[in-house]
This record gives sequence, C-alpha cells and structure tokens, in this order.
Amino acid sequence: MPKKITIEPVTRVEGHGKVTVMIDDFGNVQDSRLHIVEFRGFERFIQGRPYWEAPVLVQRLCGICPVSHHLAAAKALDVIVGAGTGHGLTAVGEKMRRLMHYGQFFQSHVLHFFHLSAPDFLFGIDGDPALRNIIGVAQTNRELAIQGVMMRKYGQEVIARTAGKKIHGTGAVPGGINKNLSIAERDELLHGPDPLNADKMIEWSVGALEFFKNYHKNNRAMVDSFAAYPSNHMGMVREDGAFDIYHGVLRAVDSEGNKILNDVDYQDYDKYIEEEVRSWSYMKFPYLKEYGPEKGWYRVGPLARLNVCDFIPSPLAQKEFEEYKAYTNGKPNGMSLHYHWARLIEVLHCAEMMKELLEDPDLQNTDLVVRGEKSRKGVGVIEAPRGTLFHHYEINEHDQIEKANLIVSTTNNNQPMNMAVNLTAKSFMDGQKEITEPMMNAVEVAIRAYDPCLSCATHALGDMPLEITVVNSKNEIIDRKVKD
Repeated sequence: MPKKITIEPVTRVEGHGKVTVMIDDFGNVQDSRLHIVEFRGFERFIQGRPYWEAPVLVQRLCGICPVSHHLAAAKALDVIVGAGTGHGLTAVGEKMRRLMHYGQFFQSHVLHFFHLSAPDFLFGIDGDPALRNIIGVAQTNRELAIQGVMMRKYGQEVIARTAGKKIHGTGAVPGGINKNLSIAERDELLHGPDPLNADKMIEWSVGALEFFKNYHKNNRAMVDSFAAYPSNHMGMVREDGAFDIYHGVLRAVDSEGNKILNDVDYQDYDKYIEEEVRSWSYMKFPYLKEYGPEKGWYRVGPLARLNVCDFIPSPLAQKEFEEYKAYTNGKPNGMSLHYHWARLIEVLHCAEMMKELLEDPDLQNTDLVVRGEKSRKGVGVIEAPRGTLFHHYEINEHDQIEKANLIVSTTNNNQPMNMAVNLTAKSFMDGQKEITEPMMNAVEVAIRAYDPCLSCATHALGDMPLEITVVNSKNEIIDRKVKD
C-alpha cells in the first residue's frame, strides 16, 4: 500500500512548516514536499497606511531578522522621498545603516550556527535527540556555547546602538536615519571589556570557521554529498563585483558559473523575476522569467552570495573566500551543507566590517536625512541573512500605500529547499521498512542548511514536537513515531 509520511512541525528553524513524503508499494520515495502552513498578510494589511510607517510595520514580519525588513522598506522609501538609491544618503546615513545591518547579520548567523545547527555537527544526525540540542552543546562544549551566546549578544548591542533597540527598532527613516553614533557608544562597542569588543568578535569568528572546517575535514564525504545538486544562484553584488549585503546590482549565475542575470538594477526586478503559486503551500515559487519555472529557479543566501561575487572586501574573509572557492576549482558550489561554511565566512566579514565602521568618524556626523523629488514608486533590495529580500511599494496622492509586494529570502529558496528535501528523503528512506528518528532528522538537516524563516514568521525555539504518521490508501494508520 502507498504510504504518506508527515513531519510536522519541522524543528530548529524559524517559523512553522511540515514535510510530506509519499512512498510507493516498493518502499521507494515517489515525491516529497515542504509545506508552509502559515499565512502572513503584510502585503495586504499595510495598504492604506502612510508610507513612512512601513519600515516600522513590516519588520513585525519577523522577530529574528527585523532589521532586514526595516532596511529594505527604508531603502524603497528612499526612492519615494527622492533620496535615490544606495549612495544617495549622507555618509552617516549610509554607514549607520550598514553598521546596523552587519550587526543583524552577525547575530542571526551565529544564532543559526551555534544554536540550531551545531547540535547536528557535535552529536551527528543520528545522535541521541535528548542531547542533540543547544542544552547538549552547553553540557558537552561549554566554551562553544558561551561563544555563541556572547557573539549574538554583541550583534544585538550593535543593533541597539544603531536602531534604538535590539528588536523592532526605528533607526532607519525615509531618506536616512534618526540618530548617529555617540563617542561613548562607539567606544563601548569597539573597546568594551572582553569578550564584548570588536577584536574578540573577529577572533571568535575565525575560531568558528576552524570548528566547521575541522568537522568538514573529518566528515568530508557526508558533508559534500548531503543534498548536493546543481542549480542557478542569485544575489546582490557591488558594481565592481564585490560581496555587498547592503547595496548593489542583481547577478545570477548558472551551475557552471555563466551569468544569466548580468548585474541589473534592482528597481527593475519585476522585469526579470516572476512568482509561481502552487496549491499546497502559502509560499510562492520565484524564478527568472527568461528561463521559466522549470529552469529559472535559483538559490539565494550565503552559498549563492559566495557563488555570484568576485571577491570579499575585507582581508580575513577574502582569504577564507579564496580557500572556499578553490575547493570547487572556482565553479559554483552546489553542496547544501556548505551553506554553513559560507555562512561563517560571512560572519567573519561582518566582524571585520563592524570594526572598520566603528573606527570611521563619519558615524558622529549630524546630517542625518536627505530629501528630493517625490516618486510614487520605490523598490528596496537588501541581502538578508537568508538571502535576497525585495520590498516594493507604490503610494497614492494622499501618501498612502496602495500596493506592496514582498519577496522574502526564504521564498526565493522555496524550490531549492524542496529539492533538498526530496533528495534527502530518497537517500535516507528509499527501501526502508521502518521510520527512524535519524531519518526524520536528516530531512530537517537539509532544511536547516538554508536557515529558513518560514514565511518570515516569528522565530520559534523550544520543545516543539515532531510527529510522522504512515497511512495506507484507506487512511488507516500503519505506523506512528513521535518526538517531543
């Protein structure tokens, strides 16, 4: 009898989703899908609101990456108020936003790596689930756990000093910012007591990279083969091809590294990107129009960003980038677990850039906001921790939002995550007669590599139960496993 296996909810990710795996009469996986079961209606219910409220409103999409939405919305409204894109702001305006963004990236990436992914590396995919969690990490590797907590704390302190508070701040406004960085705030972040200072964050970032590279060295076959597949990749790069998470042009490459989206202006994103709707998920499936939904889908996030950029403009991260690229002989990397490697290179880059910005006297300037000729439409694009994030707003003559379109990072990764789930399910479940906890966790490991924020929902972490039920064609329960 055909069987359907359901994993609900997926654990150690931000938000809520489930996976269904269809198994035929011979025990082989026919199909599998990642379902997003939450509905987030922000595009609709911000309509009619004054445009200047958007940066504060839309960041409520997420409690773990609100800065990304805050800044993407602010960048879109920069266009509407006539401040231009990218470098149209004052020096203090752009650099304060960049510092805020690096702090956001830093704390989000270390949360994901140390709290959500490290348990799988330390204890194995098939490790004891009672130990395979952040508590287990703290019990068996106290120093690693402390570093994760303190690195995240430092990132949150950077956000607090630039956005006004750690979560859902108000620092970015249309055309600029509402505060600069005081000398006292600068000195606290730059030279604070160990470990909360810029130099210690760089040191620990290097250490986190070494931890993963050692794991990779000892588990190379598994890391390289797990949910590995060729794909397109998309991300934002600086106009000279450098890695840049705040502003740039859109670039996409295919699995061989050929450019299939050649450094286009993101104000015109809708000329190049389409979104497909499927009946079984609340999350859409974006693709490049020129190639259609079958061939035009792409990956975003750390793996994709390092596949599309030419170099990283900070010395330590550039050195790591060169080693990373050499591993695939300069070709795009399609190995899903290498997302973690790329993510930690980004952590190191953020640590370097935070120190560089903190030493910049422009952050104490007082010319905070610029204005120009108003426009009815604005698009803001930023690289969020999980990938490229699009905010598109149009306003009416009363300064009210009349249209909003948001393509969040995890939406861009929807098809790739489904690919990873399907490959992992086939690899671990084909021909197996019994459901085991490691099989379930393997599917989750594939999803966790992408660090999804499912429908950009509020972060969920804790004792979330996981249940898999096998039923026959008559919907009779054959087997059931519960993890709580």
